[in-house]
Amino acid sequence: MSYQAGNYDVIVIGAGHAGCEAGLASARIGAKTLMITINLDMVAFMPCNPSVGGPAKGIVVREIDALGGEMARNIDKTHIQMRMLNTGKGPAVRALRAQADKFSYQHEMKKTLENEENLTLVQGLVERLIVEDGICKGVITNTGAEYQAKTVVITTGTFLRGEIILGELKYSSGPNNQQPSIKLSEHLEELGFDLVRFKTGTPPRVNSHSIDYSKTEIQPGDDVPRAFSYETTQYITDQLPCWLTYTSEKTHQIIDDNLHRSPMYSGMIKGTGPRYCPSIEDKVVRFNDKPRHQIFLEPEGRNTQEVYVQGLSTSLPEEVQHKILSTIPGLENVRMMRPGYAIEYDAVVPTQLWPTLETKVLPHLYTAGQINGTSGYEEAAGQGIIAGINAARKALGKEELILSRSDAYIGVLIDDLVTKGTNEPYRLLTSRAEYRLLLRHDNADLRLTEYGYNLGLISEERYQRFLVKKQEIEEEKERLSNVIIKPTSEVQAIIRSVGGSELKDGIRGADLLKRPEMNYSHIKQMIKSEKDLSADVEEQVEIQIKYEGYIEKSLQQVERLKKMENKKIPENIDYDAISGLANEARQKLKEVNPLSVAQASRISGVNPADVSILLVYLEQGKIARVSNQ
Repeated sequence: MSYQAGNYDVIVIGAGHAGCEAGLASARIGAKTLMITINLDMVAFMPCNPSVGGPAKGIVVREIDALGGEMARNIDKTHIQMRMLNTGKGPAVRALRAQADKFSYQHEMKKTLENEENLTLVQGLVERLIVEDGICKGVITNTGAEYQAKTVVITTGTFLRGEIILGELKYSSGPNNQQPSIKLSEHLEELGFDLVRFKTGTPPRVNSHSIDYSKTEIQPGDDVPRAFSYETTQYITDQLPCWLTYTSEKTHQIIDDNLHRSPMYSGMIKGTGPRYCPSIEDKVVRFNDKPRHQIFLEPEGRNTQEVYVQGLSTSLPEEVQHKILSTIPGLENVRMMRPGYAIEYDAVVPTQLWPTLETKVLPHLYTAGQINGTSGYEEAAGQGIIAGINAARKALGKEELILSRSDAYIGVLIDDLVTKGTNEPYRLLTSRAEYRLLLRHDNADLRLTEYGYNLGLISEERYQRFLVKKQEIEEEKERLSNVIIKPTSEVQAIIRSVGGSELKDGIRGADLLKRPEMNYSHIKQMIKSEKDLSADVEEQVEIQIKYEGYIEKSLQQVERLKKMENKKIPENIDYDAISGLANEARQKLKEVNPLSVAQASRISGVNPADVSILLVYLEQGKIARVSNQ
């Protein structure tokens, strides 16, 4: 027996990292929002690595914050360690990474959700969608509760038909032995969705008291206070270290001897695993020339002795995992608290989505996170905030948001998914972004705060602070472009101290700053500023002046791309009526249904000749449209 349980603007299914951002964004925009999750104790749970950030991913967290999302604020309040990575490299690859207290992270996020005015959080298992006139209009739970809504967002992570695999053991389960979602997966297939089977894994957890840390190398956090969120003003200073050790030849021998018992090699695992986060079995087989692999020992929180053995993801039998651990320096007598395991789950083929993350198969239904074929909390959260924004705006009758590849890593991520699809769990890498010099950790606010403010996700006070920062950057750049630094003895001494060539004549401040050995602090010593600028403003001035030529080139490429993005393709165009297209291109264009010529050009299998034919066809204006009958 079903019953009417409530009416909402937006319903979000799932409360993982995608679900939390989707629910909060929707509610903050002004949509009456319901979040339904299988287990309220698992809100924002970290079933795998207890960390946030890293290369490309850390920039996504900053982007979420610039749009008004929660992940950055939450990790700033609950981390046990924070480090800036790649500080010796250029600004395009610098990224912040934080080790999380996984339990504090969960509890703090749950508290935020519970205190959000427009948001209702309930425990329940959604089994079906309500579909009327070909549109998604709500959900039905296993208890018969019917919730009506204008739009629905599915963020079920790895729970869809989840199966845990550990050696020869295989059983139906979500991550961490939670209840899986089976009927919703079957229902999506009934509705015509194309699903794929993916796999991810996790390493064992061990007891900290049983580790001999004297045989490992300490990995402390940064001494400098750091934060992901532009709003954070209070910093955690009592950080906990992580520790580095390595596998040994004995480790590799045990793995080789037991490969026949590995579900990956015995054929028990059918799903495709993540290329960039391989299991230890996979690493030993693929890189058999390497005598050892790095293992990081990462505390899971301040109030637990569980330590995450990063780099040892495995689904080998439990007794083999015990043997492997004992061969690693520092872990000879370690006590395993939880074994590693693999999990297989269903994902939606992401080319079935529009760039708004609305599904093509069922209007008013959105999907975000690992259900779309991605891996990682940050990728999930980035999709979550976009799906939440768009589901809410559609429900409220407003225009939806699409971030371009030049706007954000989130734009790169979503465009890759919906345009190219993925045949393995997708992970963001800096190399995936052609405009990575524009998409930096340091400038996420300059790129996206305007969007967040216009959506109603950024407060007036924060927006005004942002405008002041922008103005100060421009004024200081202007000042350095006009001020002449003369070759005084003091100036020459500063230049000599950093190994630079002395000045022969006066030079503009901006030109001197462009020298590789000079930084803003040197210029500041030479020409005193009347204004006391923040470190953020000084950093922006230095980067924008130093990399001006490269940034200008990237911006010119973006402008060229925008012309292609502006060449829109009618939604119901008949590709069969366009003569000259290669068969593969025709098939892929029909499958993806790109919104612009630029998107069409990025589809795998569509080559430049096909794009030229499409352009000519569109410019002739003879648009043959598929009949709607």
